Amino acid sequence: MFDTYDVIVVGGGHAGNEAAIAASNLNASVLLVTMNMQTIGQMSCNPAMGGVAKGQIVREIDALNGLSGIVTDHTMIQFRMLNRSKGPAMWSPRAQSDRMAFAGKWRELMEARSNISFWQDMVTGLIVEQGRVTGVRTAMGHSISSRAVVLTNGTFLNGIIHIGEKQYGGGRAGERPATGITEQLQSLGFESGRMKTGTPPRVDGRTLDYSVMELQEGDQPAGKFSFTDTPELKDQVPCHIVYTHPGVHDILKEGFSQSPMFTGRIQGSGPRYCPSIEDKIERFAGRDRHQLFVEPEGRNTVEIYVNGFSSSLPEEIQFRALRQIPGFERAKMFRPGYAIEYDYFPPTQLLHTLETKLVKNLFFAGQINGTTGYEEAAGQGLIAGINAVRKVREEAPFVLSRAEAYIGVLIDDLINKGTKEPYRMFTSRAEFRILLRQDNADLRLTPLAVGLGMQGMDARYQRVRDKEQGIHEIKKFVAQLSVSPEEVNSLLEEIGTSPIPHKVKLQGILLRPKIDFGVLRNRISALHRFLTAYEEDTIRSAEISIKYQGYIDREKDMVQKMTRLERVKIPEHIDFSTIHGLSSEAVEKLANIQPQSIGQAGRISGVSPSDISVLLIHLGR
Repeated sequence: MFDTYDVIVVGGGHAGNEAAIAASNLNASVLLVTMNMQTIGQMSCNPAMGGVAKGQIVREIDALNGLSGIVTDHTMIQFRMLNRSKGPAMWSPRAQSDRMAFAGKWRELMEARSNISFWQDMVTGLIVEQGRVTGVRTAMGHSISSRAVVLTNGTFLNGIIHIGEKQYGGGRAGERPATGITEQLQSLGFESGRMKTGTPPRVDGRTLDYSVMELQEGDQPAGKFSFTDTPELKDQVPCHIVYTHPGVHDILKEGFSQSPMFTGRIQGSGPRYCPSIEDKIERFAGRDRHQLFVEPEGRNTVEIYVNGFSSSLPEEIQFRALRQIPGFERAKMFRPGYAIEYDYFPPTQLLHTLETKLVKNLFFAGQINGTTGYEEAAGQGLIAGINAVRKVREEAPFVLSRAEAYIGVLIDDLINKGTKEPYRMFTSRAEFRILLRQDNADLRLTPLAVGLGMQGMDARYQRVRDKEQGIHEIKKFVAQLSVSPEEVNSLLEEIGTSPIPHKVKLQGILLRPKIDFGVLRNRISALHRFLTAYEEDTIRSAEISIKYQGYIDREKDMVQKMTRLERVKIPEHIDFSTIHGLSSEAVEKLANIQPQSIGQAGRISGVSPSDISVLLIHLGR
């Protein structure tokens, strides 16, 4: 009934889908096992993709031939580039998605891959032989063989849903939890823990008064995530902003005695940066209001997602509090918010490839590693899928460094520092963020995907080479073109910067604050004519490269210093307890993580610079 597959992917969420697509792109045979074929690609919480640092991850996934960006472009209803008032390292694309269309597009694109097979069933255990995974066992009693397995179980492992004093098993509203895997992994020596996340109530948009809300329109023209020719977004759907007030808070406080979070019924740690509304009220008692985003679930539904109102309070408390919010006085609730508690496995038990240290050819990706967010999960899934195939083919591992991608920062943080609360990516976590911009993800990563031998990369790679050539030509033109006072002085005076007394190179003008190609091309005819030959994405990247070249060069120098430490390898199975001079904490952390290089060792919490010096001396450096 079943073949022996190169890779079995367990779970059809964002991590699982990208893992399956990555393996498919490498021409491997894949079986995706999911508990419900109708929920492949489901957006369990917010109907949106991208955001601060998350948008960079989606563009990186796209550059590596993943599908998250393409699916988003085909199904989004609004696009905004966040942080445009800040430097380009902070610019982050975000899209409001059509929830049903998003999942439907994922399934459509996956079913188009002839080397991806599907099976609806619950995986209850792994087949492990001599320390290596060789397949899975399912609730229907099947044993399915494979050369590698990727676990992407999301919030389903022994999941428990909490609403007030009610609790019941579930991996998502209306879906049963997954059982058996945690217990087997624990018996194999894996450490596990509990985490929690939550979701807000959904309401009937027909019952809201939008006239009293703050309108939030999308960008015009709309941007996109994929570097390929995806459809242009038109007819954007607006979102709205409202605020809570003390009256809302007073009602919510009535339910605190029944809150599973405050009464201790939830043992797992919740997301620090996406707290529930009751947690916000408790932690920020001095604030008399909190911002909420009123977000449509799609074009063809009236269902509304109340972003910022995540809650596990009793449903009647949620309902009464909602009706105190301006514009929500007549609101009808489709379903209440809830918290979900689930098992995860501290990611310090993984290698950079996301393969487990204890069981060979077994990979973890997504919330099983303690992360939160579709984008973080998808990025891990892509890397796990690539490395699962490369492992069974006995090829070198594919690892992204902190200087190459936000995905590299994410994984490096997870395996070196671990996490005791749901990990979320931010631009502040990346020390080389001027190099890891959303506009240059294709330049950074698409050549790596080509080097992996991924299928269908010819057109992508040609676009990258054209873009690189275009950036070079634009930079050369700007460095050589002279502009006169008559062409630019009126503009310079308008924006409050000093005029030029004689002709100067255009590059010097472009380096000034508040000056960009957008304003210059309307004043300098030679520049306008020249730029018409290039795509806007190429023009934008060239401008950033010119304006921020000093910062870029400085970060490249820092990368070179870091790379030197990465080249100093630490022998496998080294006994750190025998190295005199290491602190006891360093011995414990180094033995647990087993770093592969001095650079990695230096990023482990609890390992000091003096410990690194001791290691270098021990290694004869």
